[in-house]
Amino acid sequence: MRILCTNDDGIHAPGLKIVEEIARALSDDVWVVAPELDQSGVSHSLSLNDPLRLREVGPRHAEDVVYSGTIAGALEGTILGIPSFALSQEFSMETRHAPLWETALKFGPEILRKVIDAGVPKNTVINVNFPACAPENVAGVRVTRQGKRNLGFLKVDQRRDGRGNPYFWIGFERLAQIDVPAEGTDLAALAARYVSVTPLRLDRTDEAFSEALTATLK
Repeated sequence: MRILCTNDDGIHAPGLKIVEEIARALSDDVWVVAPELDQSGVSHSLSLNDPLRLREVGPRHAEDVVYSGTIAGALEGTILGIPSFALSQEFSMETRHAPLWETALKFGPEILRKVIDAGVPKNTVINVNFPACAPENVAGVRVTRQGKRNLGFLKVDQRRDGRGNPYFWIGFERLAQIDVPAEGTDLAALAARYVSVTPLRLDRTDEAFSEALTATLK
């Protein structure tokens, strides 16, 4: 089994090394292709107007939910018909600068093996999120649905450059009140210290509303 690893944080990001280690627990044919610089939040951006330059930084290492570049990378594999997983290690304010990578390392290989053995449906990507706690504190594994994060923590700072021209920077701020995530979602599972496994489909068609529209537009 040949495995391709990618990310949105860049070729030298520590999390990519964890993903590669998980992949090597499943196969000895592992390749890493990732962007040179951080591309978080770019989703499915394509290099349409600029050349795509590739350079080798080591043996088998080369550079290359809506915003996530992590999800987008896995979705691109799924579009090409390749079974794909998106792996993310959650971090808290306390672990922001030192994520607990050992949690992903402990649970990642076994989860991937079981899902691969069961078979990943065509046009489905598996999104796996590991909670921000030590491995021994993980409560278990839950199959979940996609949750909706409260974006109230985002803020837009207006600043001025050296010439006095305005520019804007997306930032973050602490929320006075944190909404409780809906039960059954990936966010609720992570909050309860479970590993969440969420199957995501490429087809975003709203079947229920399509039926209602059909009746309305007859």
